[in-house]
Amino acid sequence: MAPSTEPVGPDELGDPPETSGPVESTVDWSALPDAVRGRIAELGAEAIGALPQVDIPQQLRAVARFTPAKRARLGGAPLIASLRDSSAFRTAVVEWCRKHRPATLDLTSEDPVAVAAAAVLLGEETAGHYLELVARRASDASLRAQRDSAVVRADRAENELAKLRGELDSVQDAVDRVRQEGEVELERLRKRLREQGVKVREARDEAARASTEMERVRAETTAKLTALTEQRDREQERAETERARAERAEADADIARQSAREARQADEVRLALLVDTLDGAVTGLRRELALGGSGPRPADLVRGATEAQGSVSRVEDPAALERLLALPSVHLVVDGYNVTKTGYPELSLSDQRERLIRQLAALAARTSAEVTLVFDGAGVVAVPTTAPRGVRVLFSDPGVLADDVIRALVTAEPEGRPVVVVTSDRAVADSVRRRGAHPVPSAVLLARLGRS
Repeated sequence: MAPSTEPVGPDELGDPPETSGPVESTVDWSALPDAVRGRIAELGAEAIGALPQVDIPQQLRAVARFTPAKRARLGGAPLIASLRDSSAFRTAVVEWCRKHRPATLDLTSEDPVAVAAAAVLLGEETAGHYLELVARRASDASLRAQRDSAVVRADRAENELAKLRGELDSVQDAVDRVRQEGEVELERLRKRLREQGVKVREARDEAARASTEMERVRAETTAKLTALTEQRDREQERAETERARAERAEADADIARQSAREARQADEVRLALLVDTLDGAVTGLRRELALGGSGPRPADLVRGATEAQGSVSRVEDPAALERLLALPSVHLVVDGYNVTKTGYPELSLSDQRERLIRQLAALAARTSAEVTLVFDGAGVVAVPTTAPRGVRVLFSDPGVLADDVIRALVTAEPEGRPVVVVTSDRAVADSVRRRGAHPVPSAVLLARLGRS
């Protein structure tokens, strides 16, 4: 049963003590009723989304980045702790409520939970009275729910008792009827015995045979009932087995459909990238043909020499990297920690990630290249929920190395699309080169970023 929302007044707790002004709250925050705790957490969660960064305690800055719907649910405990321990943060929340949600600080509201939450935040001496009222009403609601449940159980038991009494009366009537029939039969037999004294032995033998037949019928009936019960149990087991098999088949079908959708999406992405790559290649070819004329030149017909074929080589200077990034539909894949630990190992891992993401976002904006940044996911406590525009940030799953994710990214690209992989790991560089990608040392990328 929901807590009562009757107006708060002196009739339930008596007149609250008069206060001359706001004072430091003496309320035990660890003993707040759940409804009041939830209300305060909701106000704090709504406020930190709009408060300046300087007014938010360090332990709540991660909570502030949550979506509004998740802040109170996932960050309720740290919010309550910060409001209890930090008077500055509590004051900032109160000021925000006064400007944007003045109704939440109205101590004359008819909602006792809202009034208690406002009194606790404002440090009112009457907060204890309002908290006691909320706790008392919650206790009363719980007792009423228990009482209603007990009444329902009692009614159910009474109905069951009436049913059992009815069945007992039916059985008793059957017993009486059988007893009466037996008495009639006994009287008839007595009469026959009196009339036919010579046939007493035959009558006893007949009774014995009837008793035996009754036992036989009873035994057969019991056996049939047992067989029917066993058959019913087998049918139920068979039905449950069929149901489980159908559920497994449905689950397998769902997995198969999901796999088909994922495969189709992957094929569509690869096809789109291949079309973009071919379009860029055709555009470049047209440009070259327009510059060089439409027919062969005399130098093209000289025998004894062959034109050099393009090959994948290791890029060793920023200018070569710049030329690669100018290719149409180029995909730049970066081994995150390999670059950051080469360029600025003195920073913490989170600061390394943030710095590299900012630099790559600027590079992506200038070159229009697709940029994918890969980090090892092991040991990462807080993963950024969003990345700057133009940079895809990936964290390897537990048990998976970032090197394997980079190899998978290169393998997933269609043949012919230019792919540049930044890493100083020789094994990774060699493997992506065999897959047609251009390996670039981390120092070359850092030099290119340093010129920006």
